[in-house]
Amino acid sequence: MKIHLGKTATSRIRKKKVIEEISNQPILQQTDSFTDYLLRKGYSNTTVASFYGDVKKFKAWLTKEDIEPENVQYNDITAYLQSLSNIAQHTKGCYLRSIKQYFNFLIQDEKCIDNPVAFIQLRGIKRKTLYDILNRQELDNLYHHYTLPDEANDSDKNQNWFKAKLLAQKRNKAVLGLILFQGLGTMDLKLLTVSDIRLGEGKIFIYGTRRSNERELTLEAMQIIDLMEYLLKTRNELLQLTGKITDKLFVSIGTSGTIQNIMPYLMERLQPTNRKVTSIKQLRASVIVHWLKLYNLRQVQYMAGHRFVSSTEAFLINEMDGMIEDIDRYHPIV
Repeated sequence: MKIHLGKTATSRIRKKKVIEEISNQPILQQTDSFTDYLLRKGYSNTTVASFYGDVKKFKAWLTKEDIEPENVQYNDITAYLQSLSNIAQHTKGCYLRSIKQYFNFLIQDEKCIDNPVAFIQLRGIKRKTLYDILNRQELDNLYHHYTLPDEANDSDKNQNWFKAKLLAQKRNKAVLGLILFQGLGTMDLKLLTVSDIRLGEGKIFIYGTRRSNERELTLEAMQIIDLMEYLLKTRNELLQLTGKITDKLFVSIGTSGTIQNIMPYLMERLQPTNRKVTSIKQLRASVIVHWLKLYNLRQVQYMAGHRFVSSTEAFLINEMDGMIEDIDRYHPIV
């Protein structure tokens, strides 16, 4: 079986793992065209096994009810859901997701015309988290007000701990810029290498992952100076301080090979400037909502790295909430 996965930074590694691990997944020992379809869409072998198991239960119910998959209607889906007694709504939602993929597969295989699950929405399921969105000015203020230790006037400037702290905060400001202007998430930041920053072109390349698409974005003028200093000076000093050899763009002060641990500290540093700041996901959501006011949906999908346009559409809820708030503020109904 030839498996084609989406072009991502880890595609070849994942492809090899999928091939190796299929034989270790009892439910996938005998792969069929449905599992092949899921693998080609880029789902992990664990997710494929979950989908396969859910669909297997659904097909067993269809056999019991003497219904052919090709003849399933909306009422059959609701009847199946009703048969799942003592099952949480969230779990039913997972079953629906699996069954929806199964009917998408049947449509591609020209065995069905419509997907009976397409317009079913279960009540009582928590949808995508709504964030307290920061506007563009608030995002810019976070960047401008991110202050560094005063190296010239601090009495501790010759202490090793002070030098390490200064290097870390210069690195963190470069990280912050990529969050606030390019909307990067933690995984995006972890995967960046030195060669992904193209200062001469004013561009940055972000690798795709299993959950996101690759993209190339423009760097903002106000962040280029900080990125240049980090690339040409700060990063080299961090490597010398830690003794690390890596092509990763961001280097941690400690023994860890990842910068994930700095995120809570970074968010804490931002709160004196704006108490609404809670997480990197909130800041990324704020950037995406801002983009939706400037660009069309497909452009924002590309810029955000969303694999599916539905992921981008979910942020329209936050944009609408912001518009309602503005209407209430500036055009109150008396």
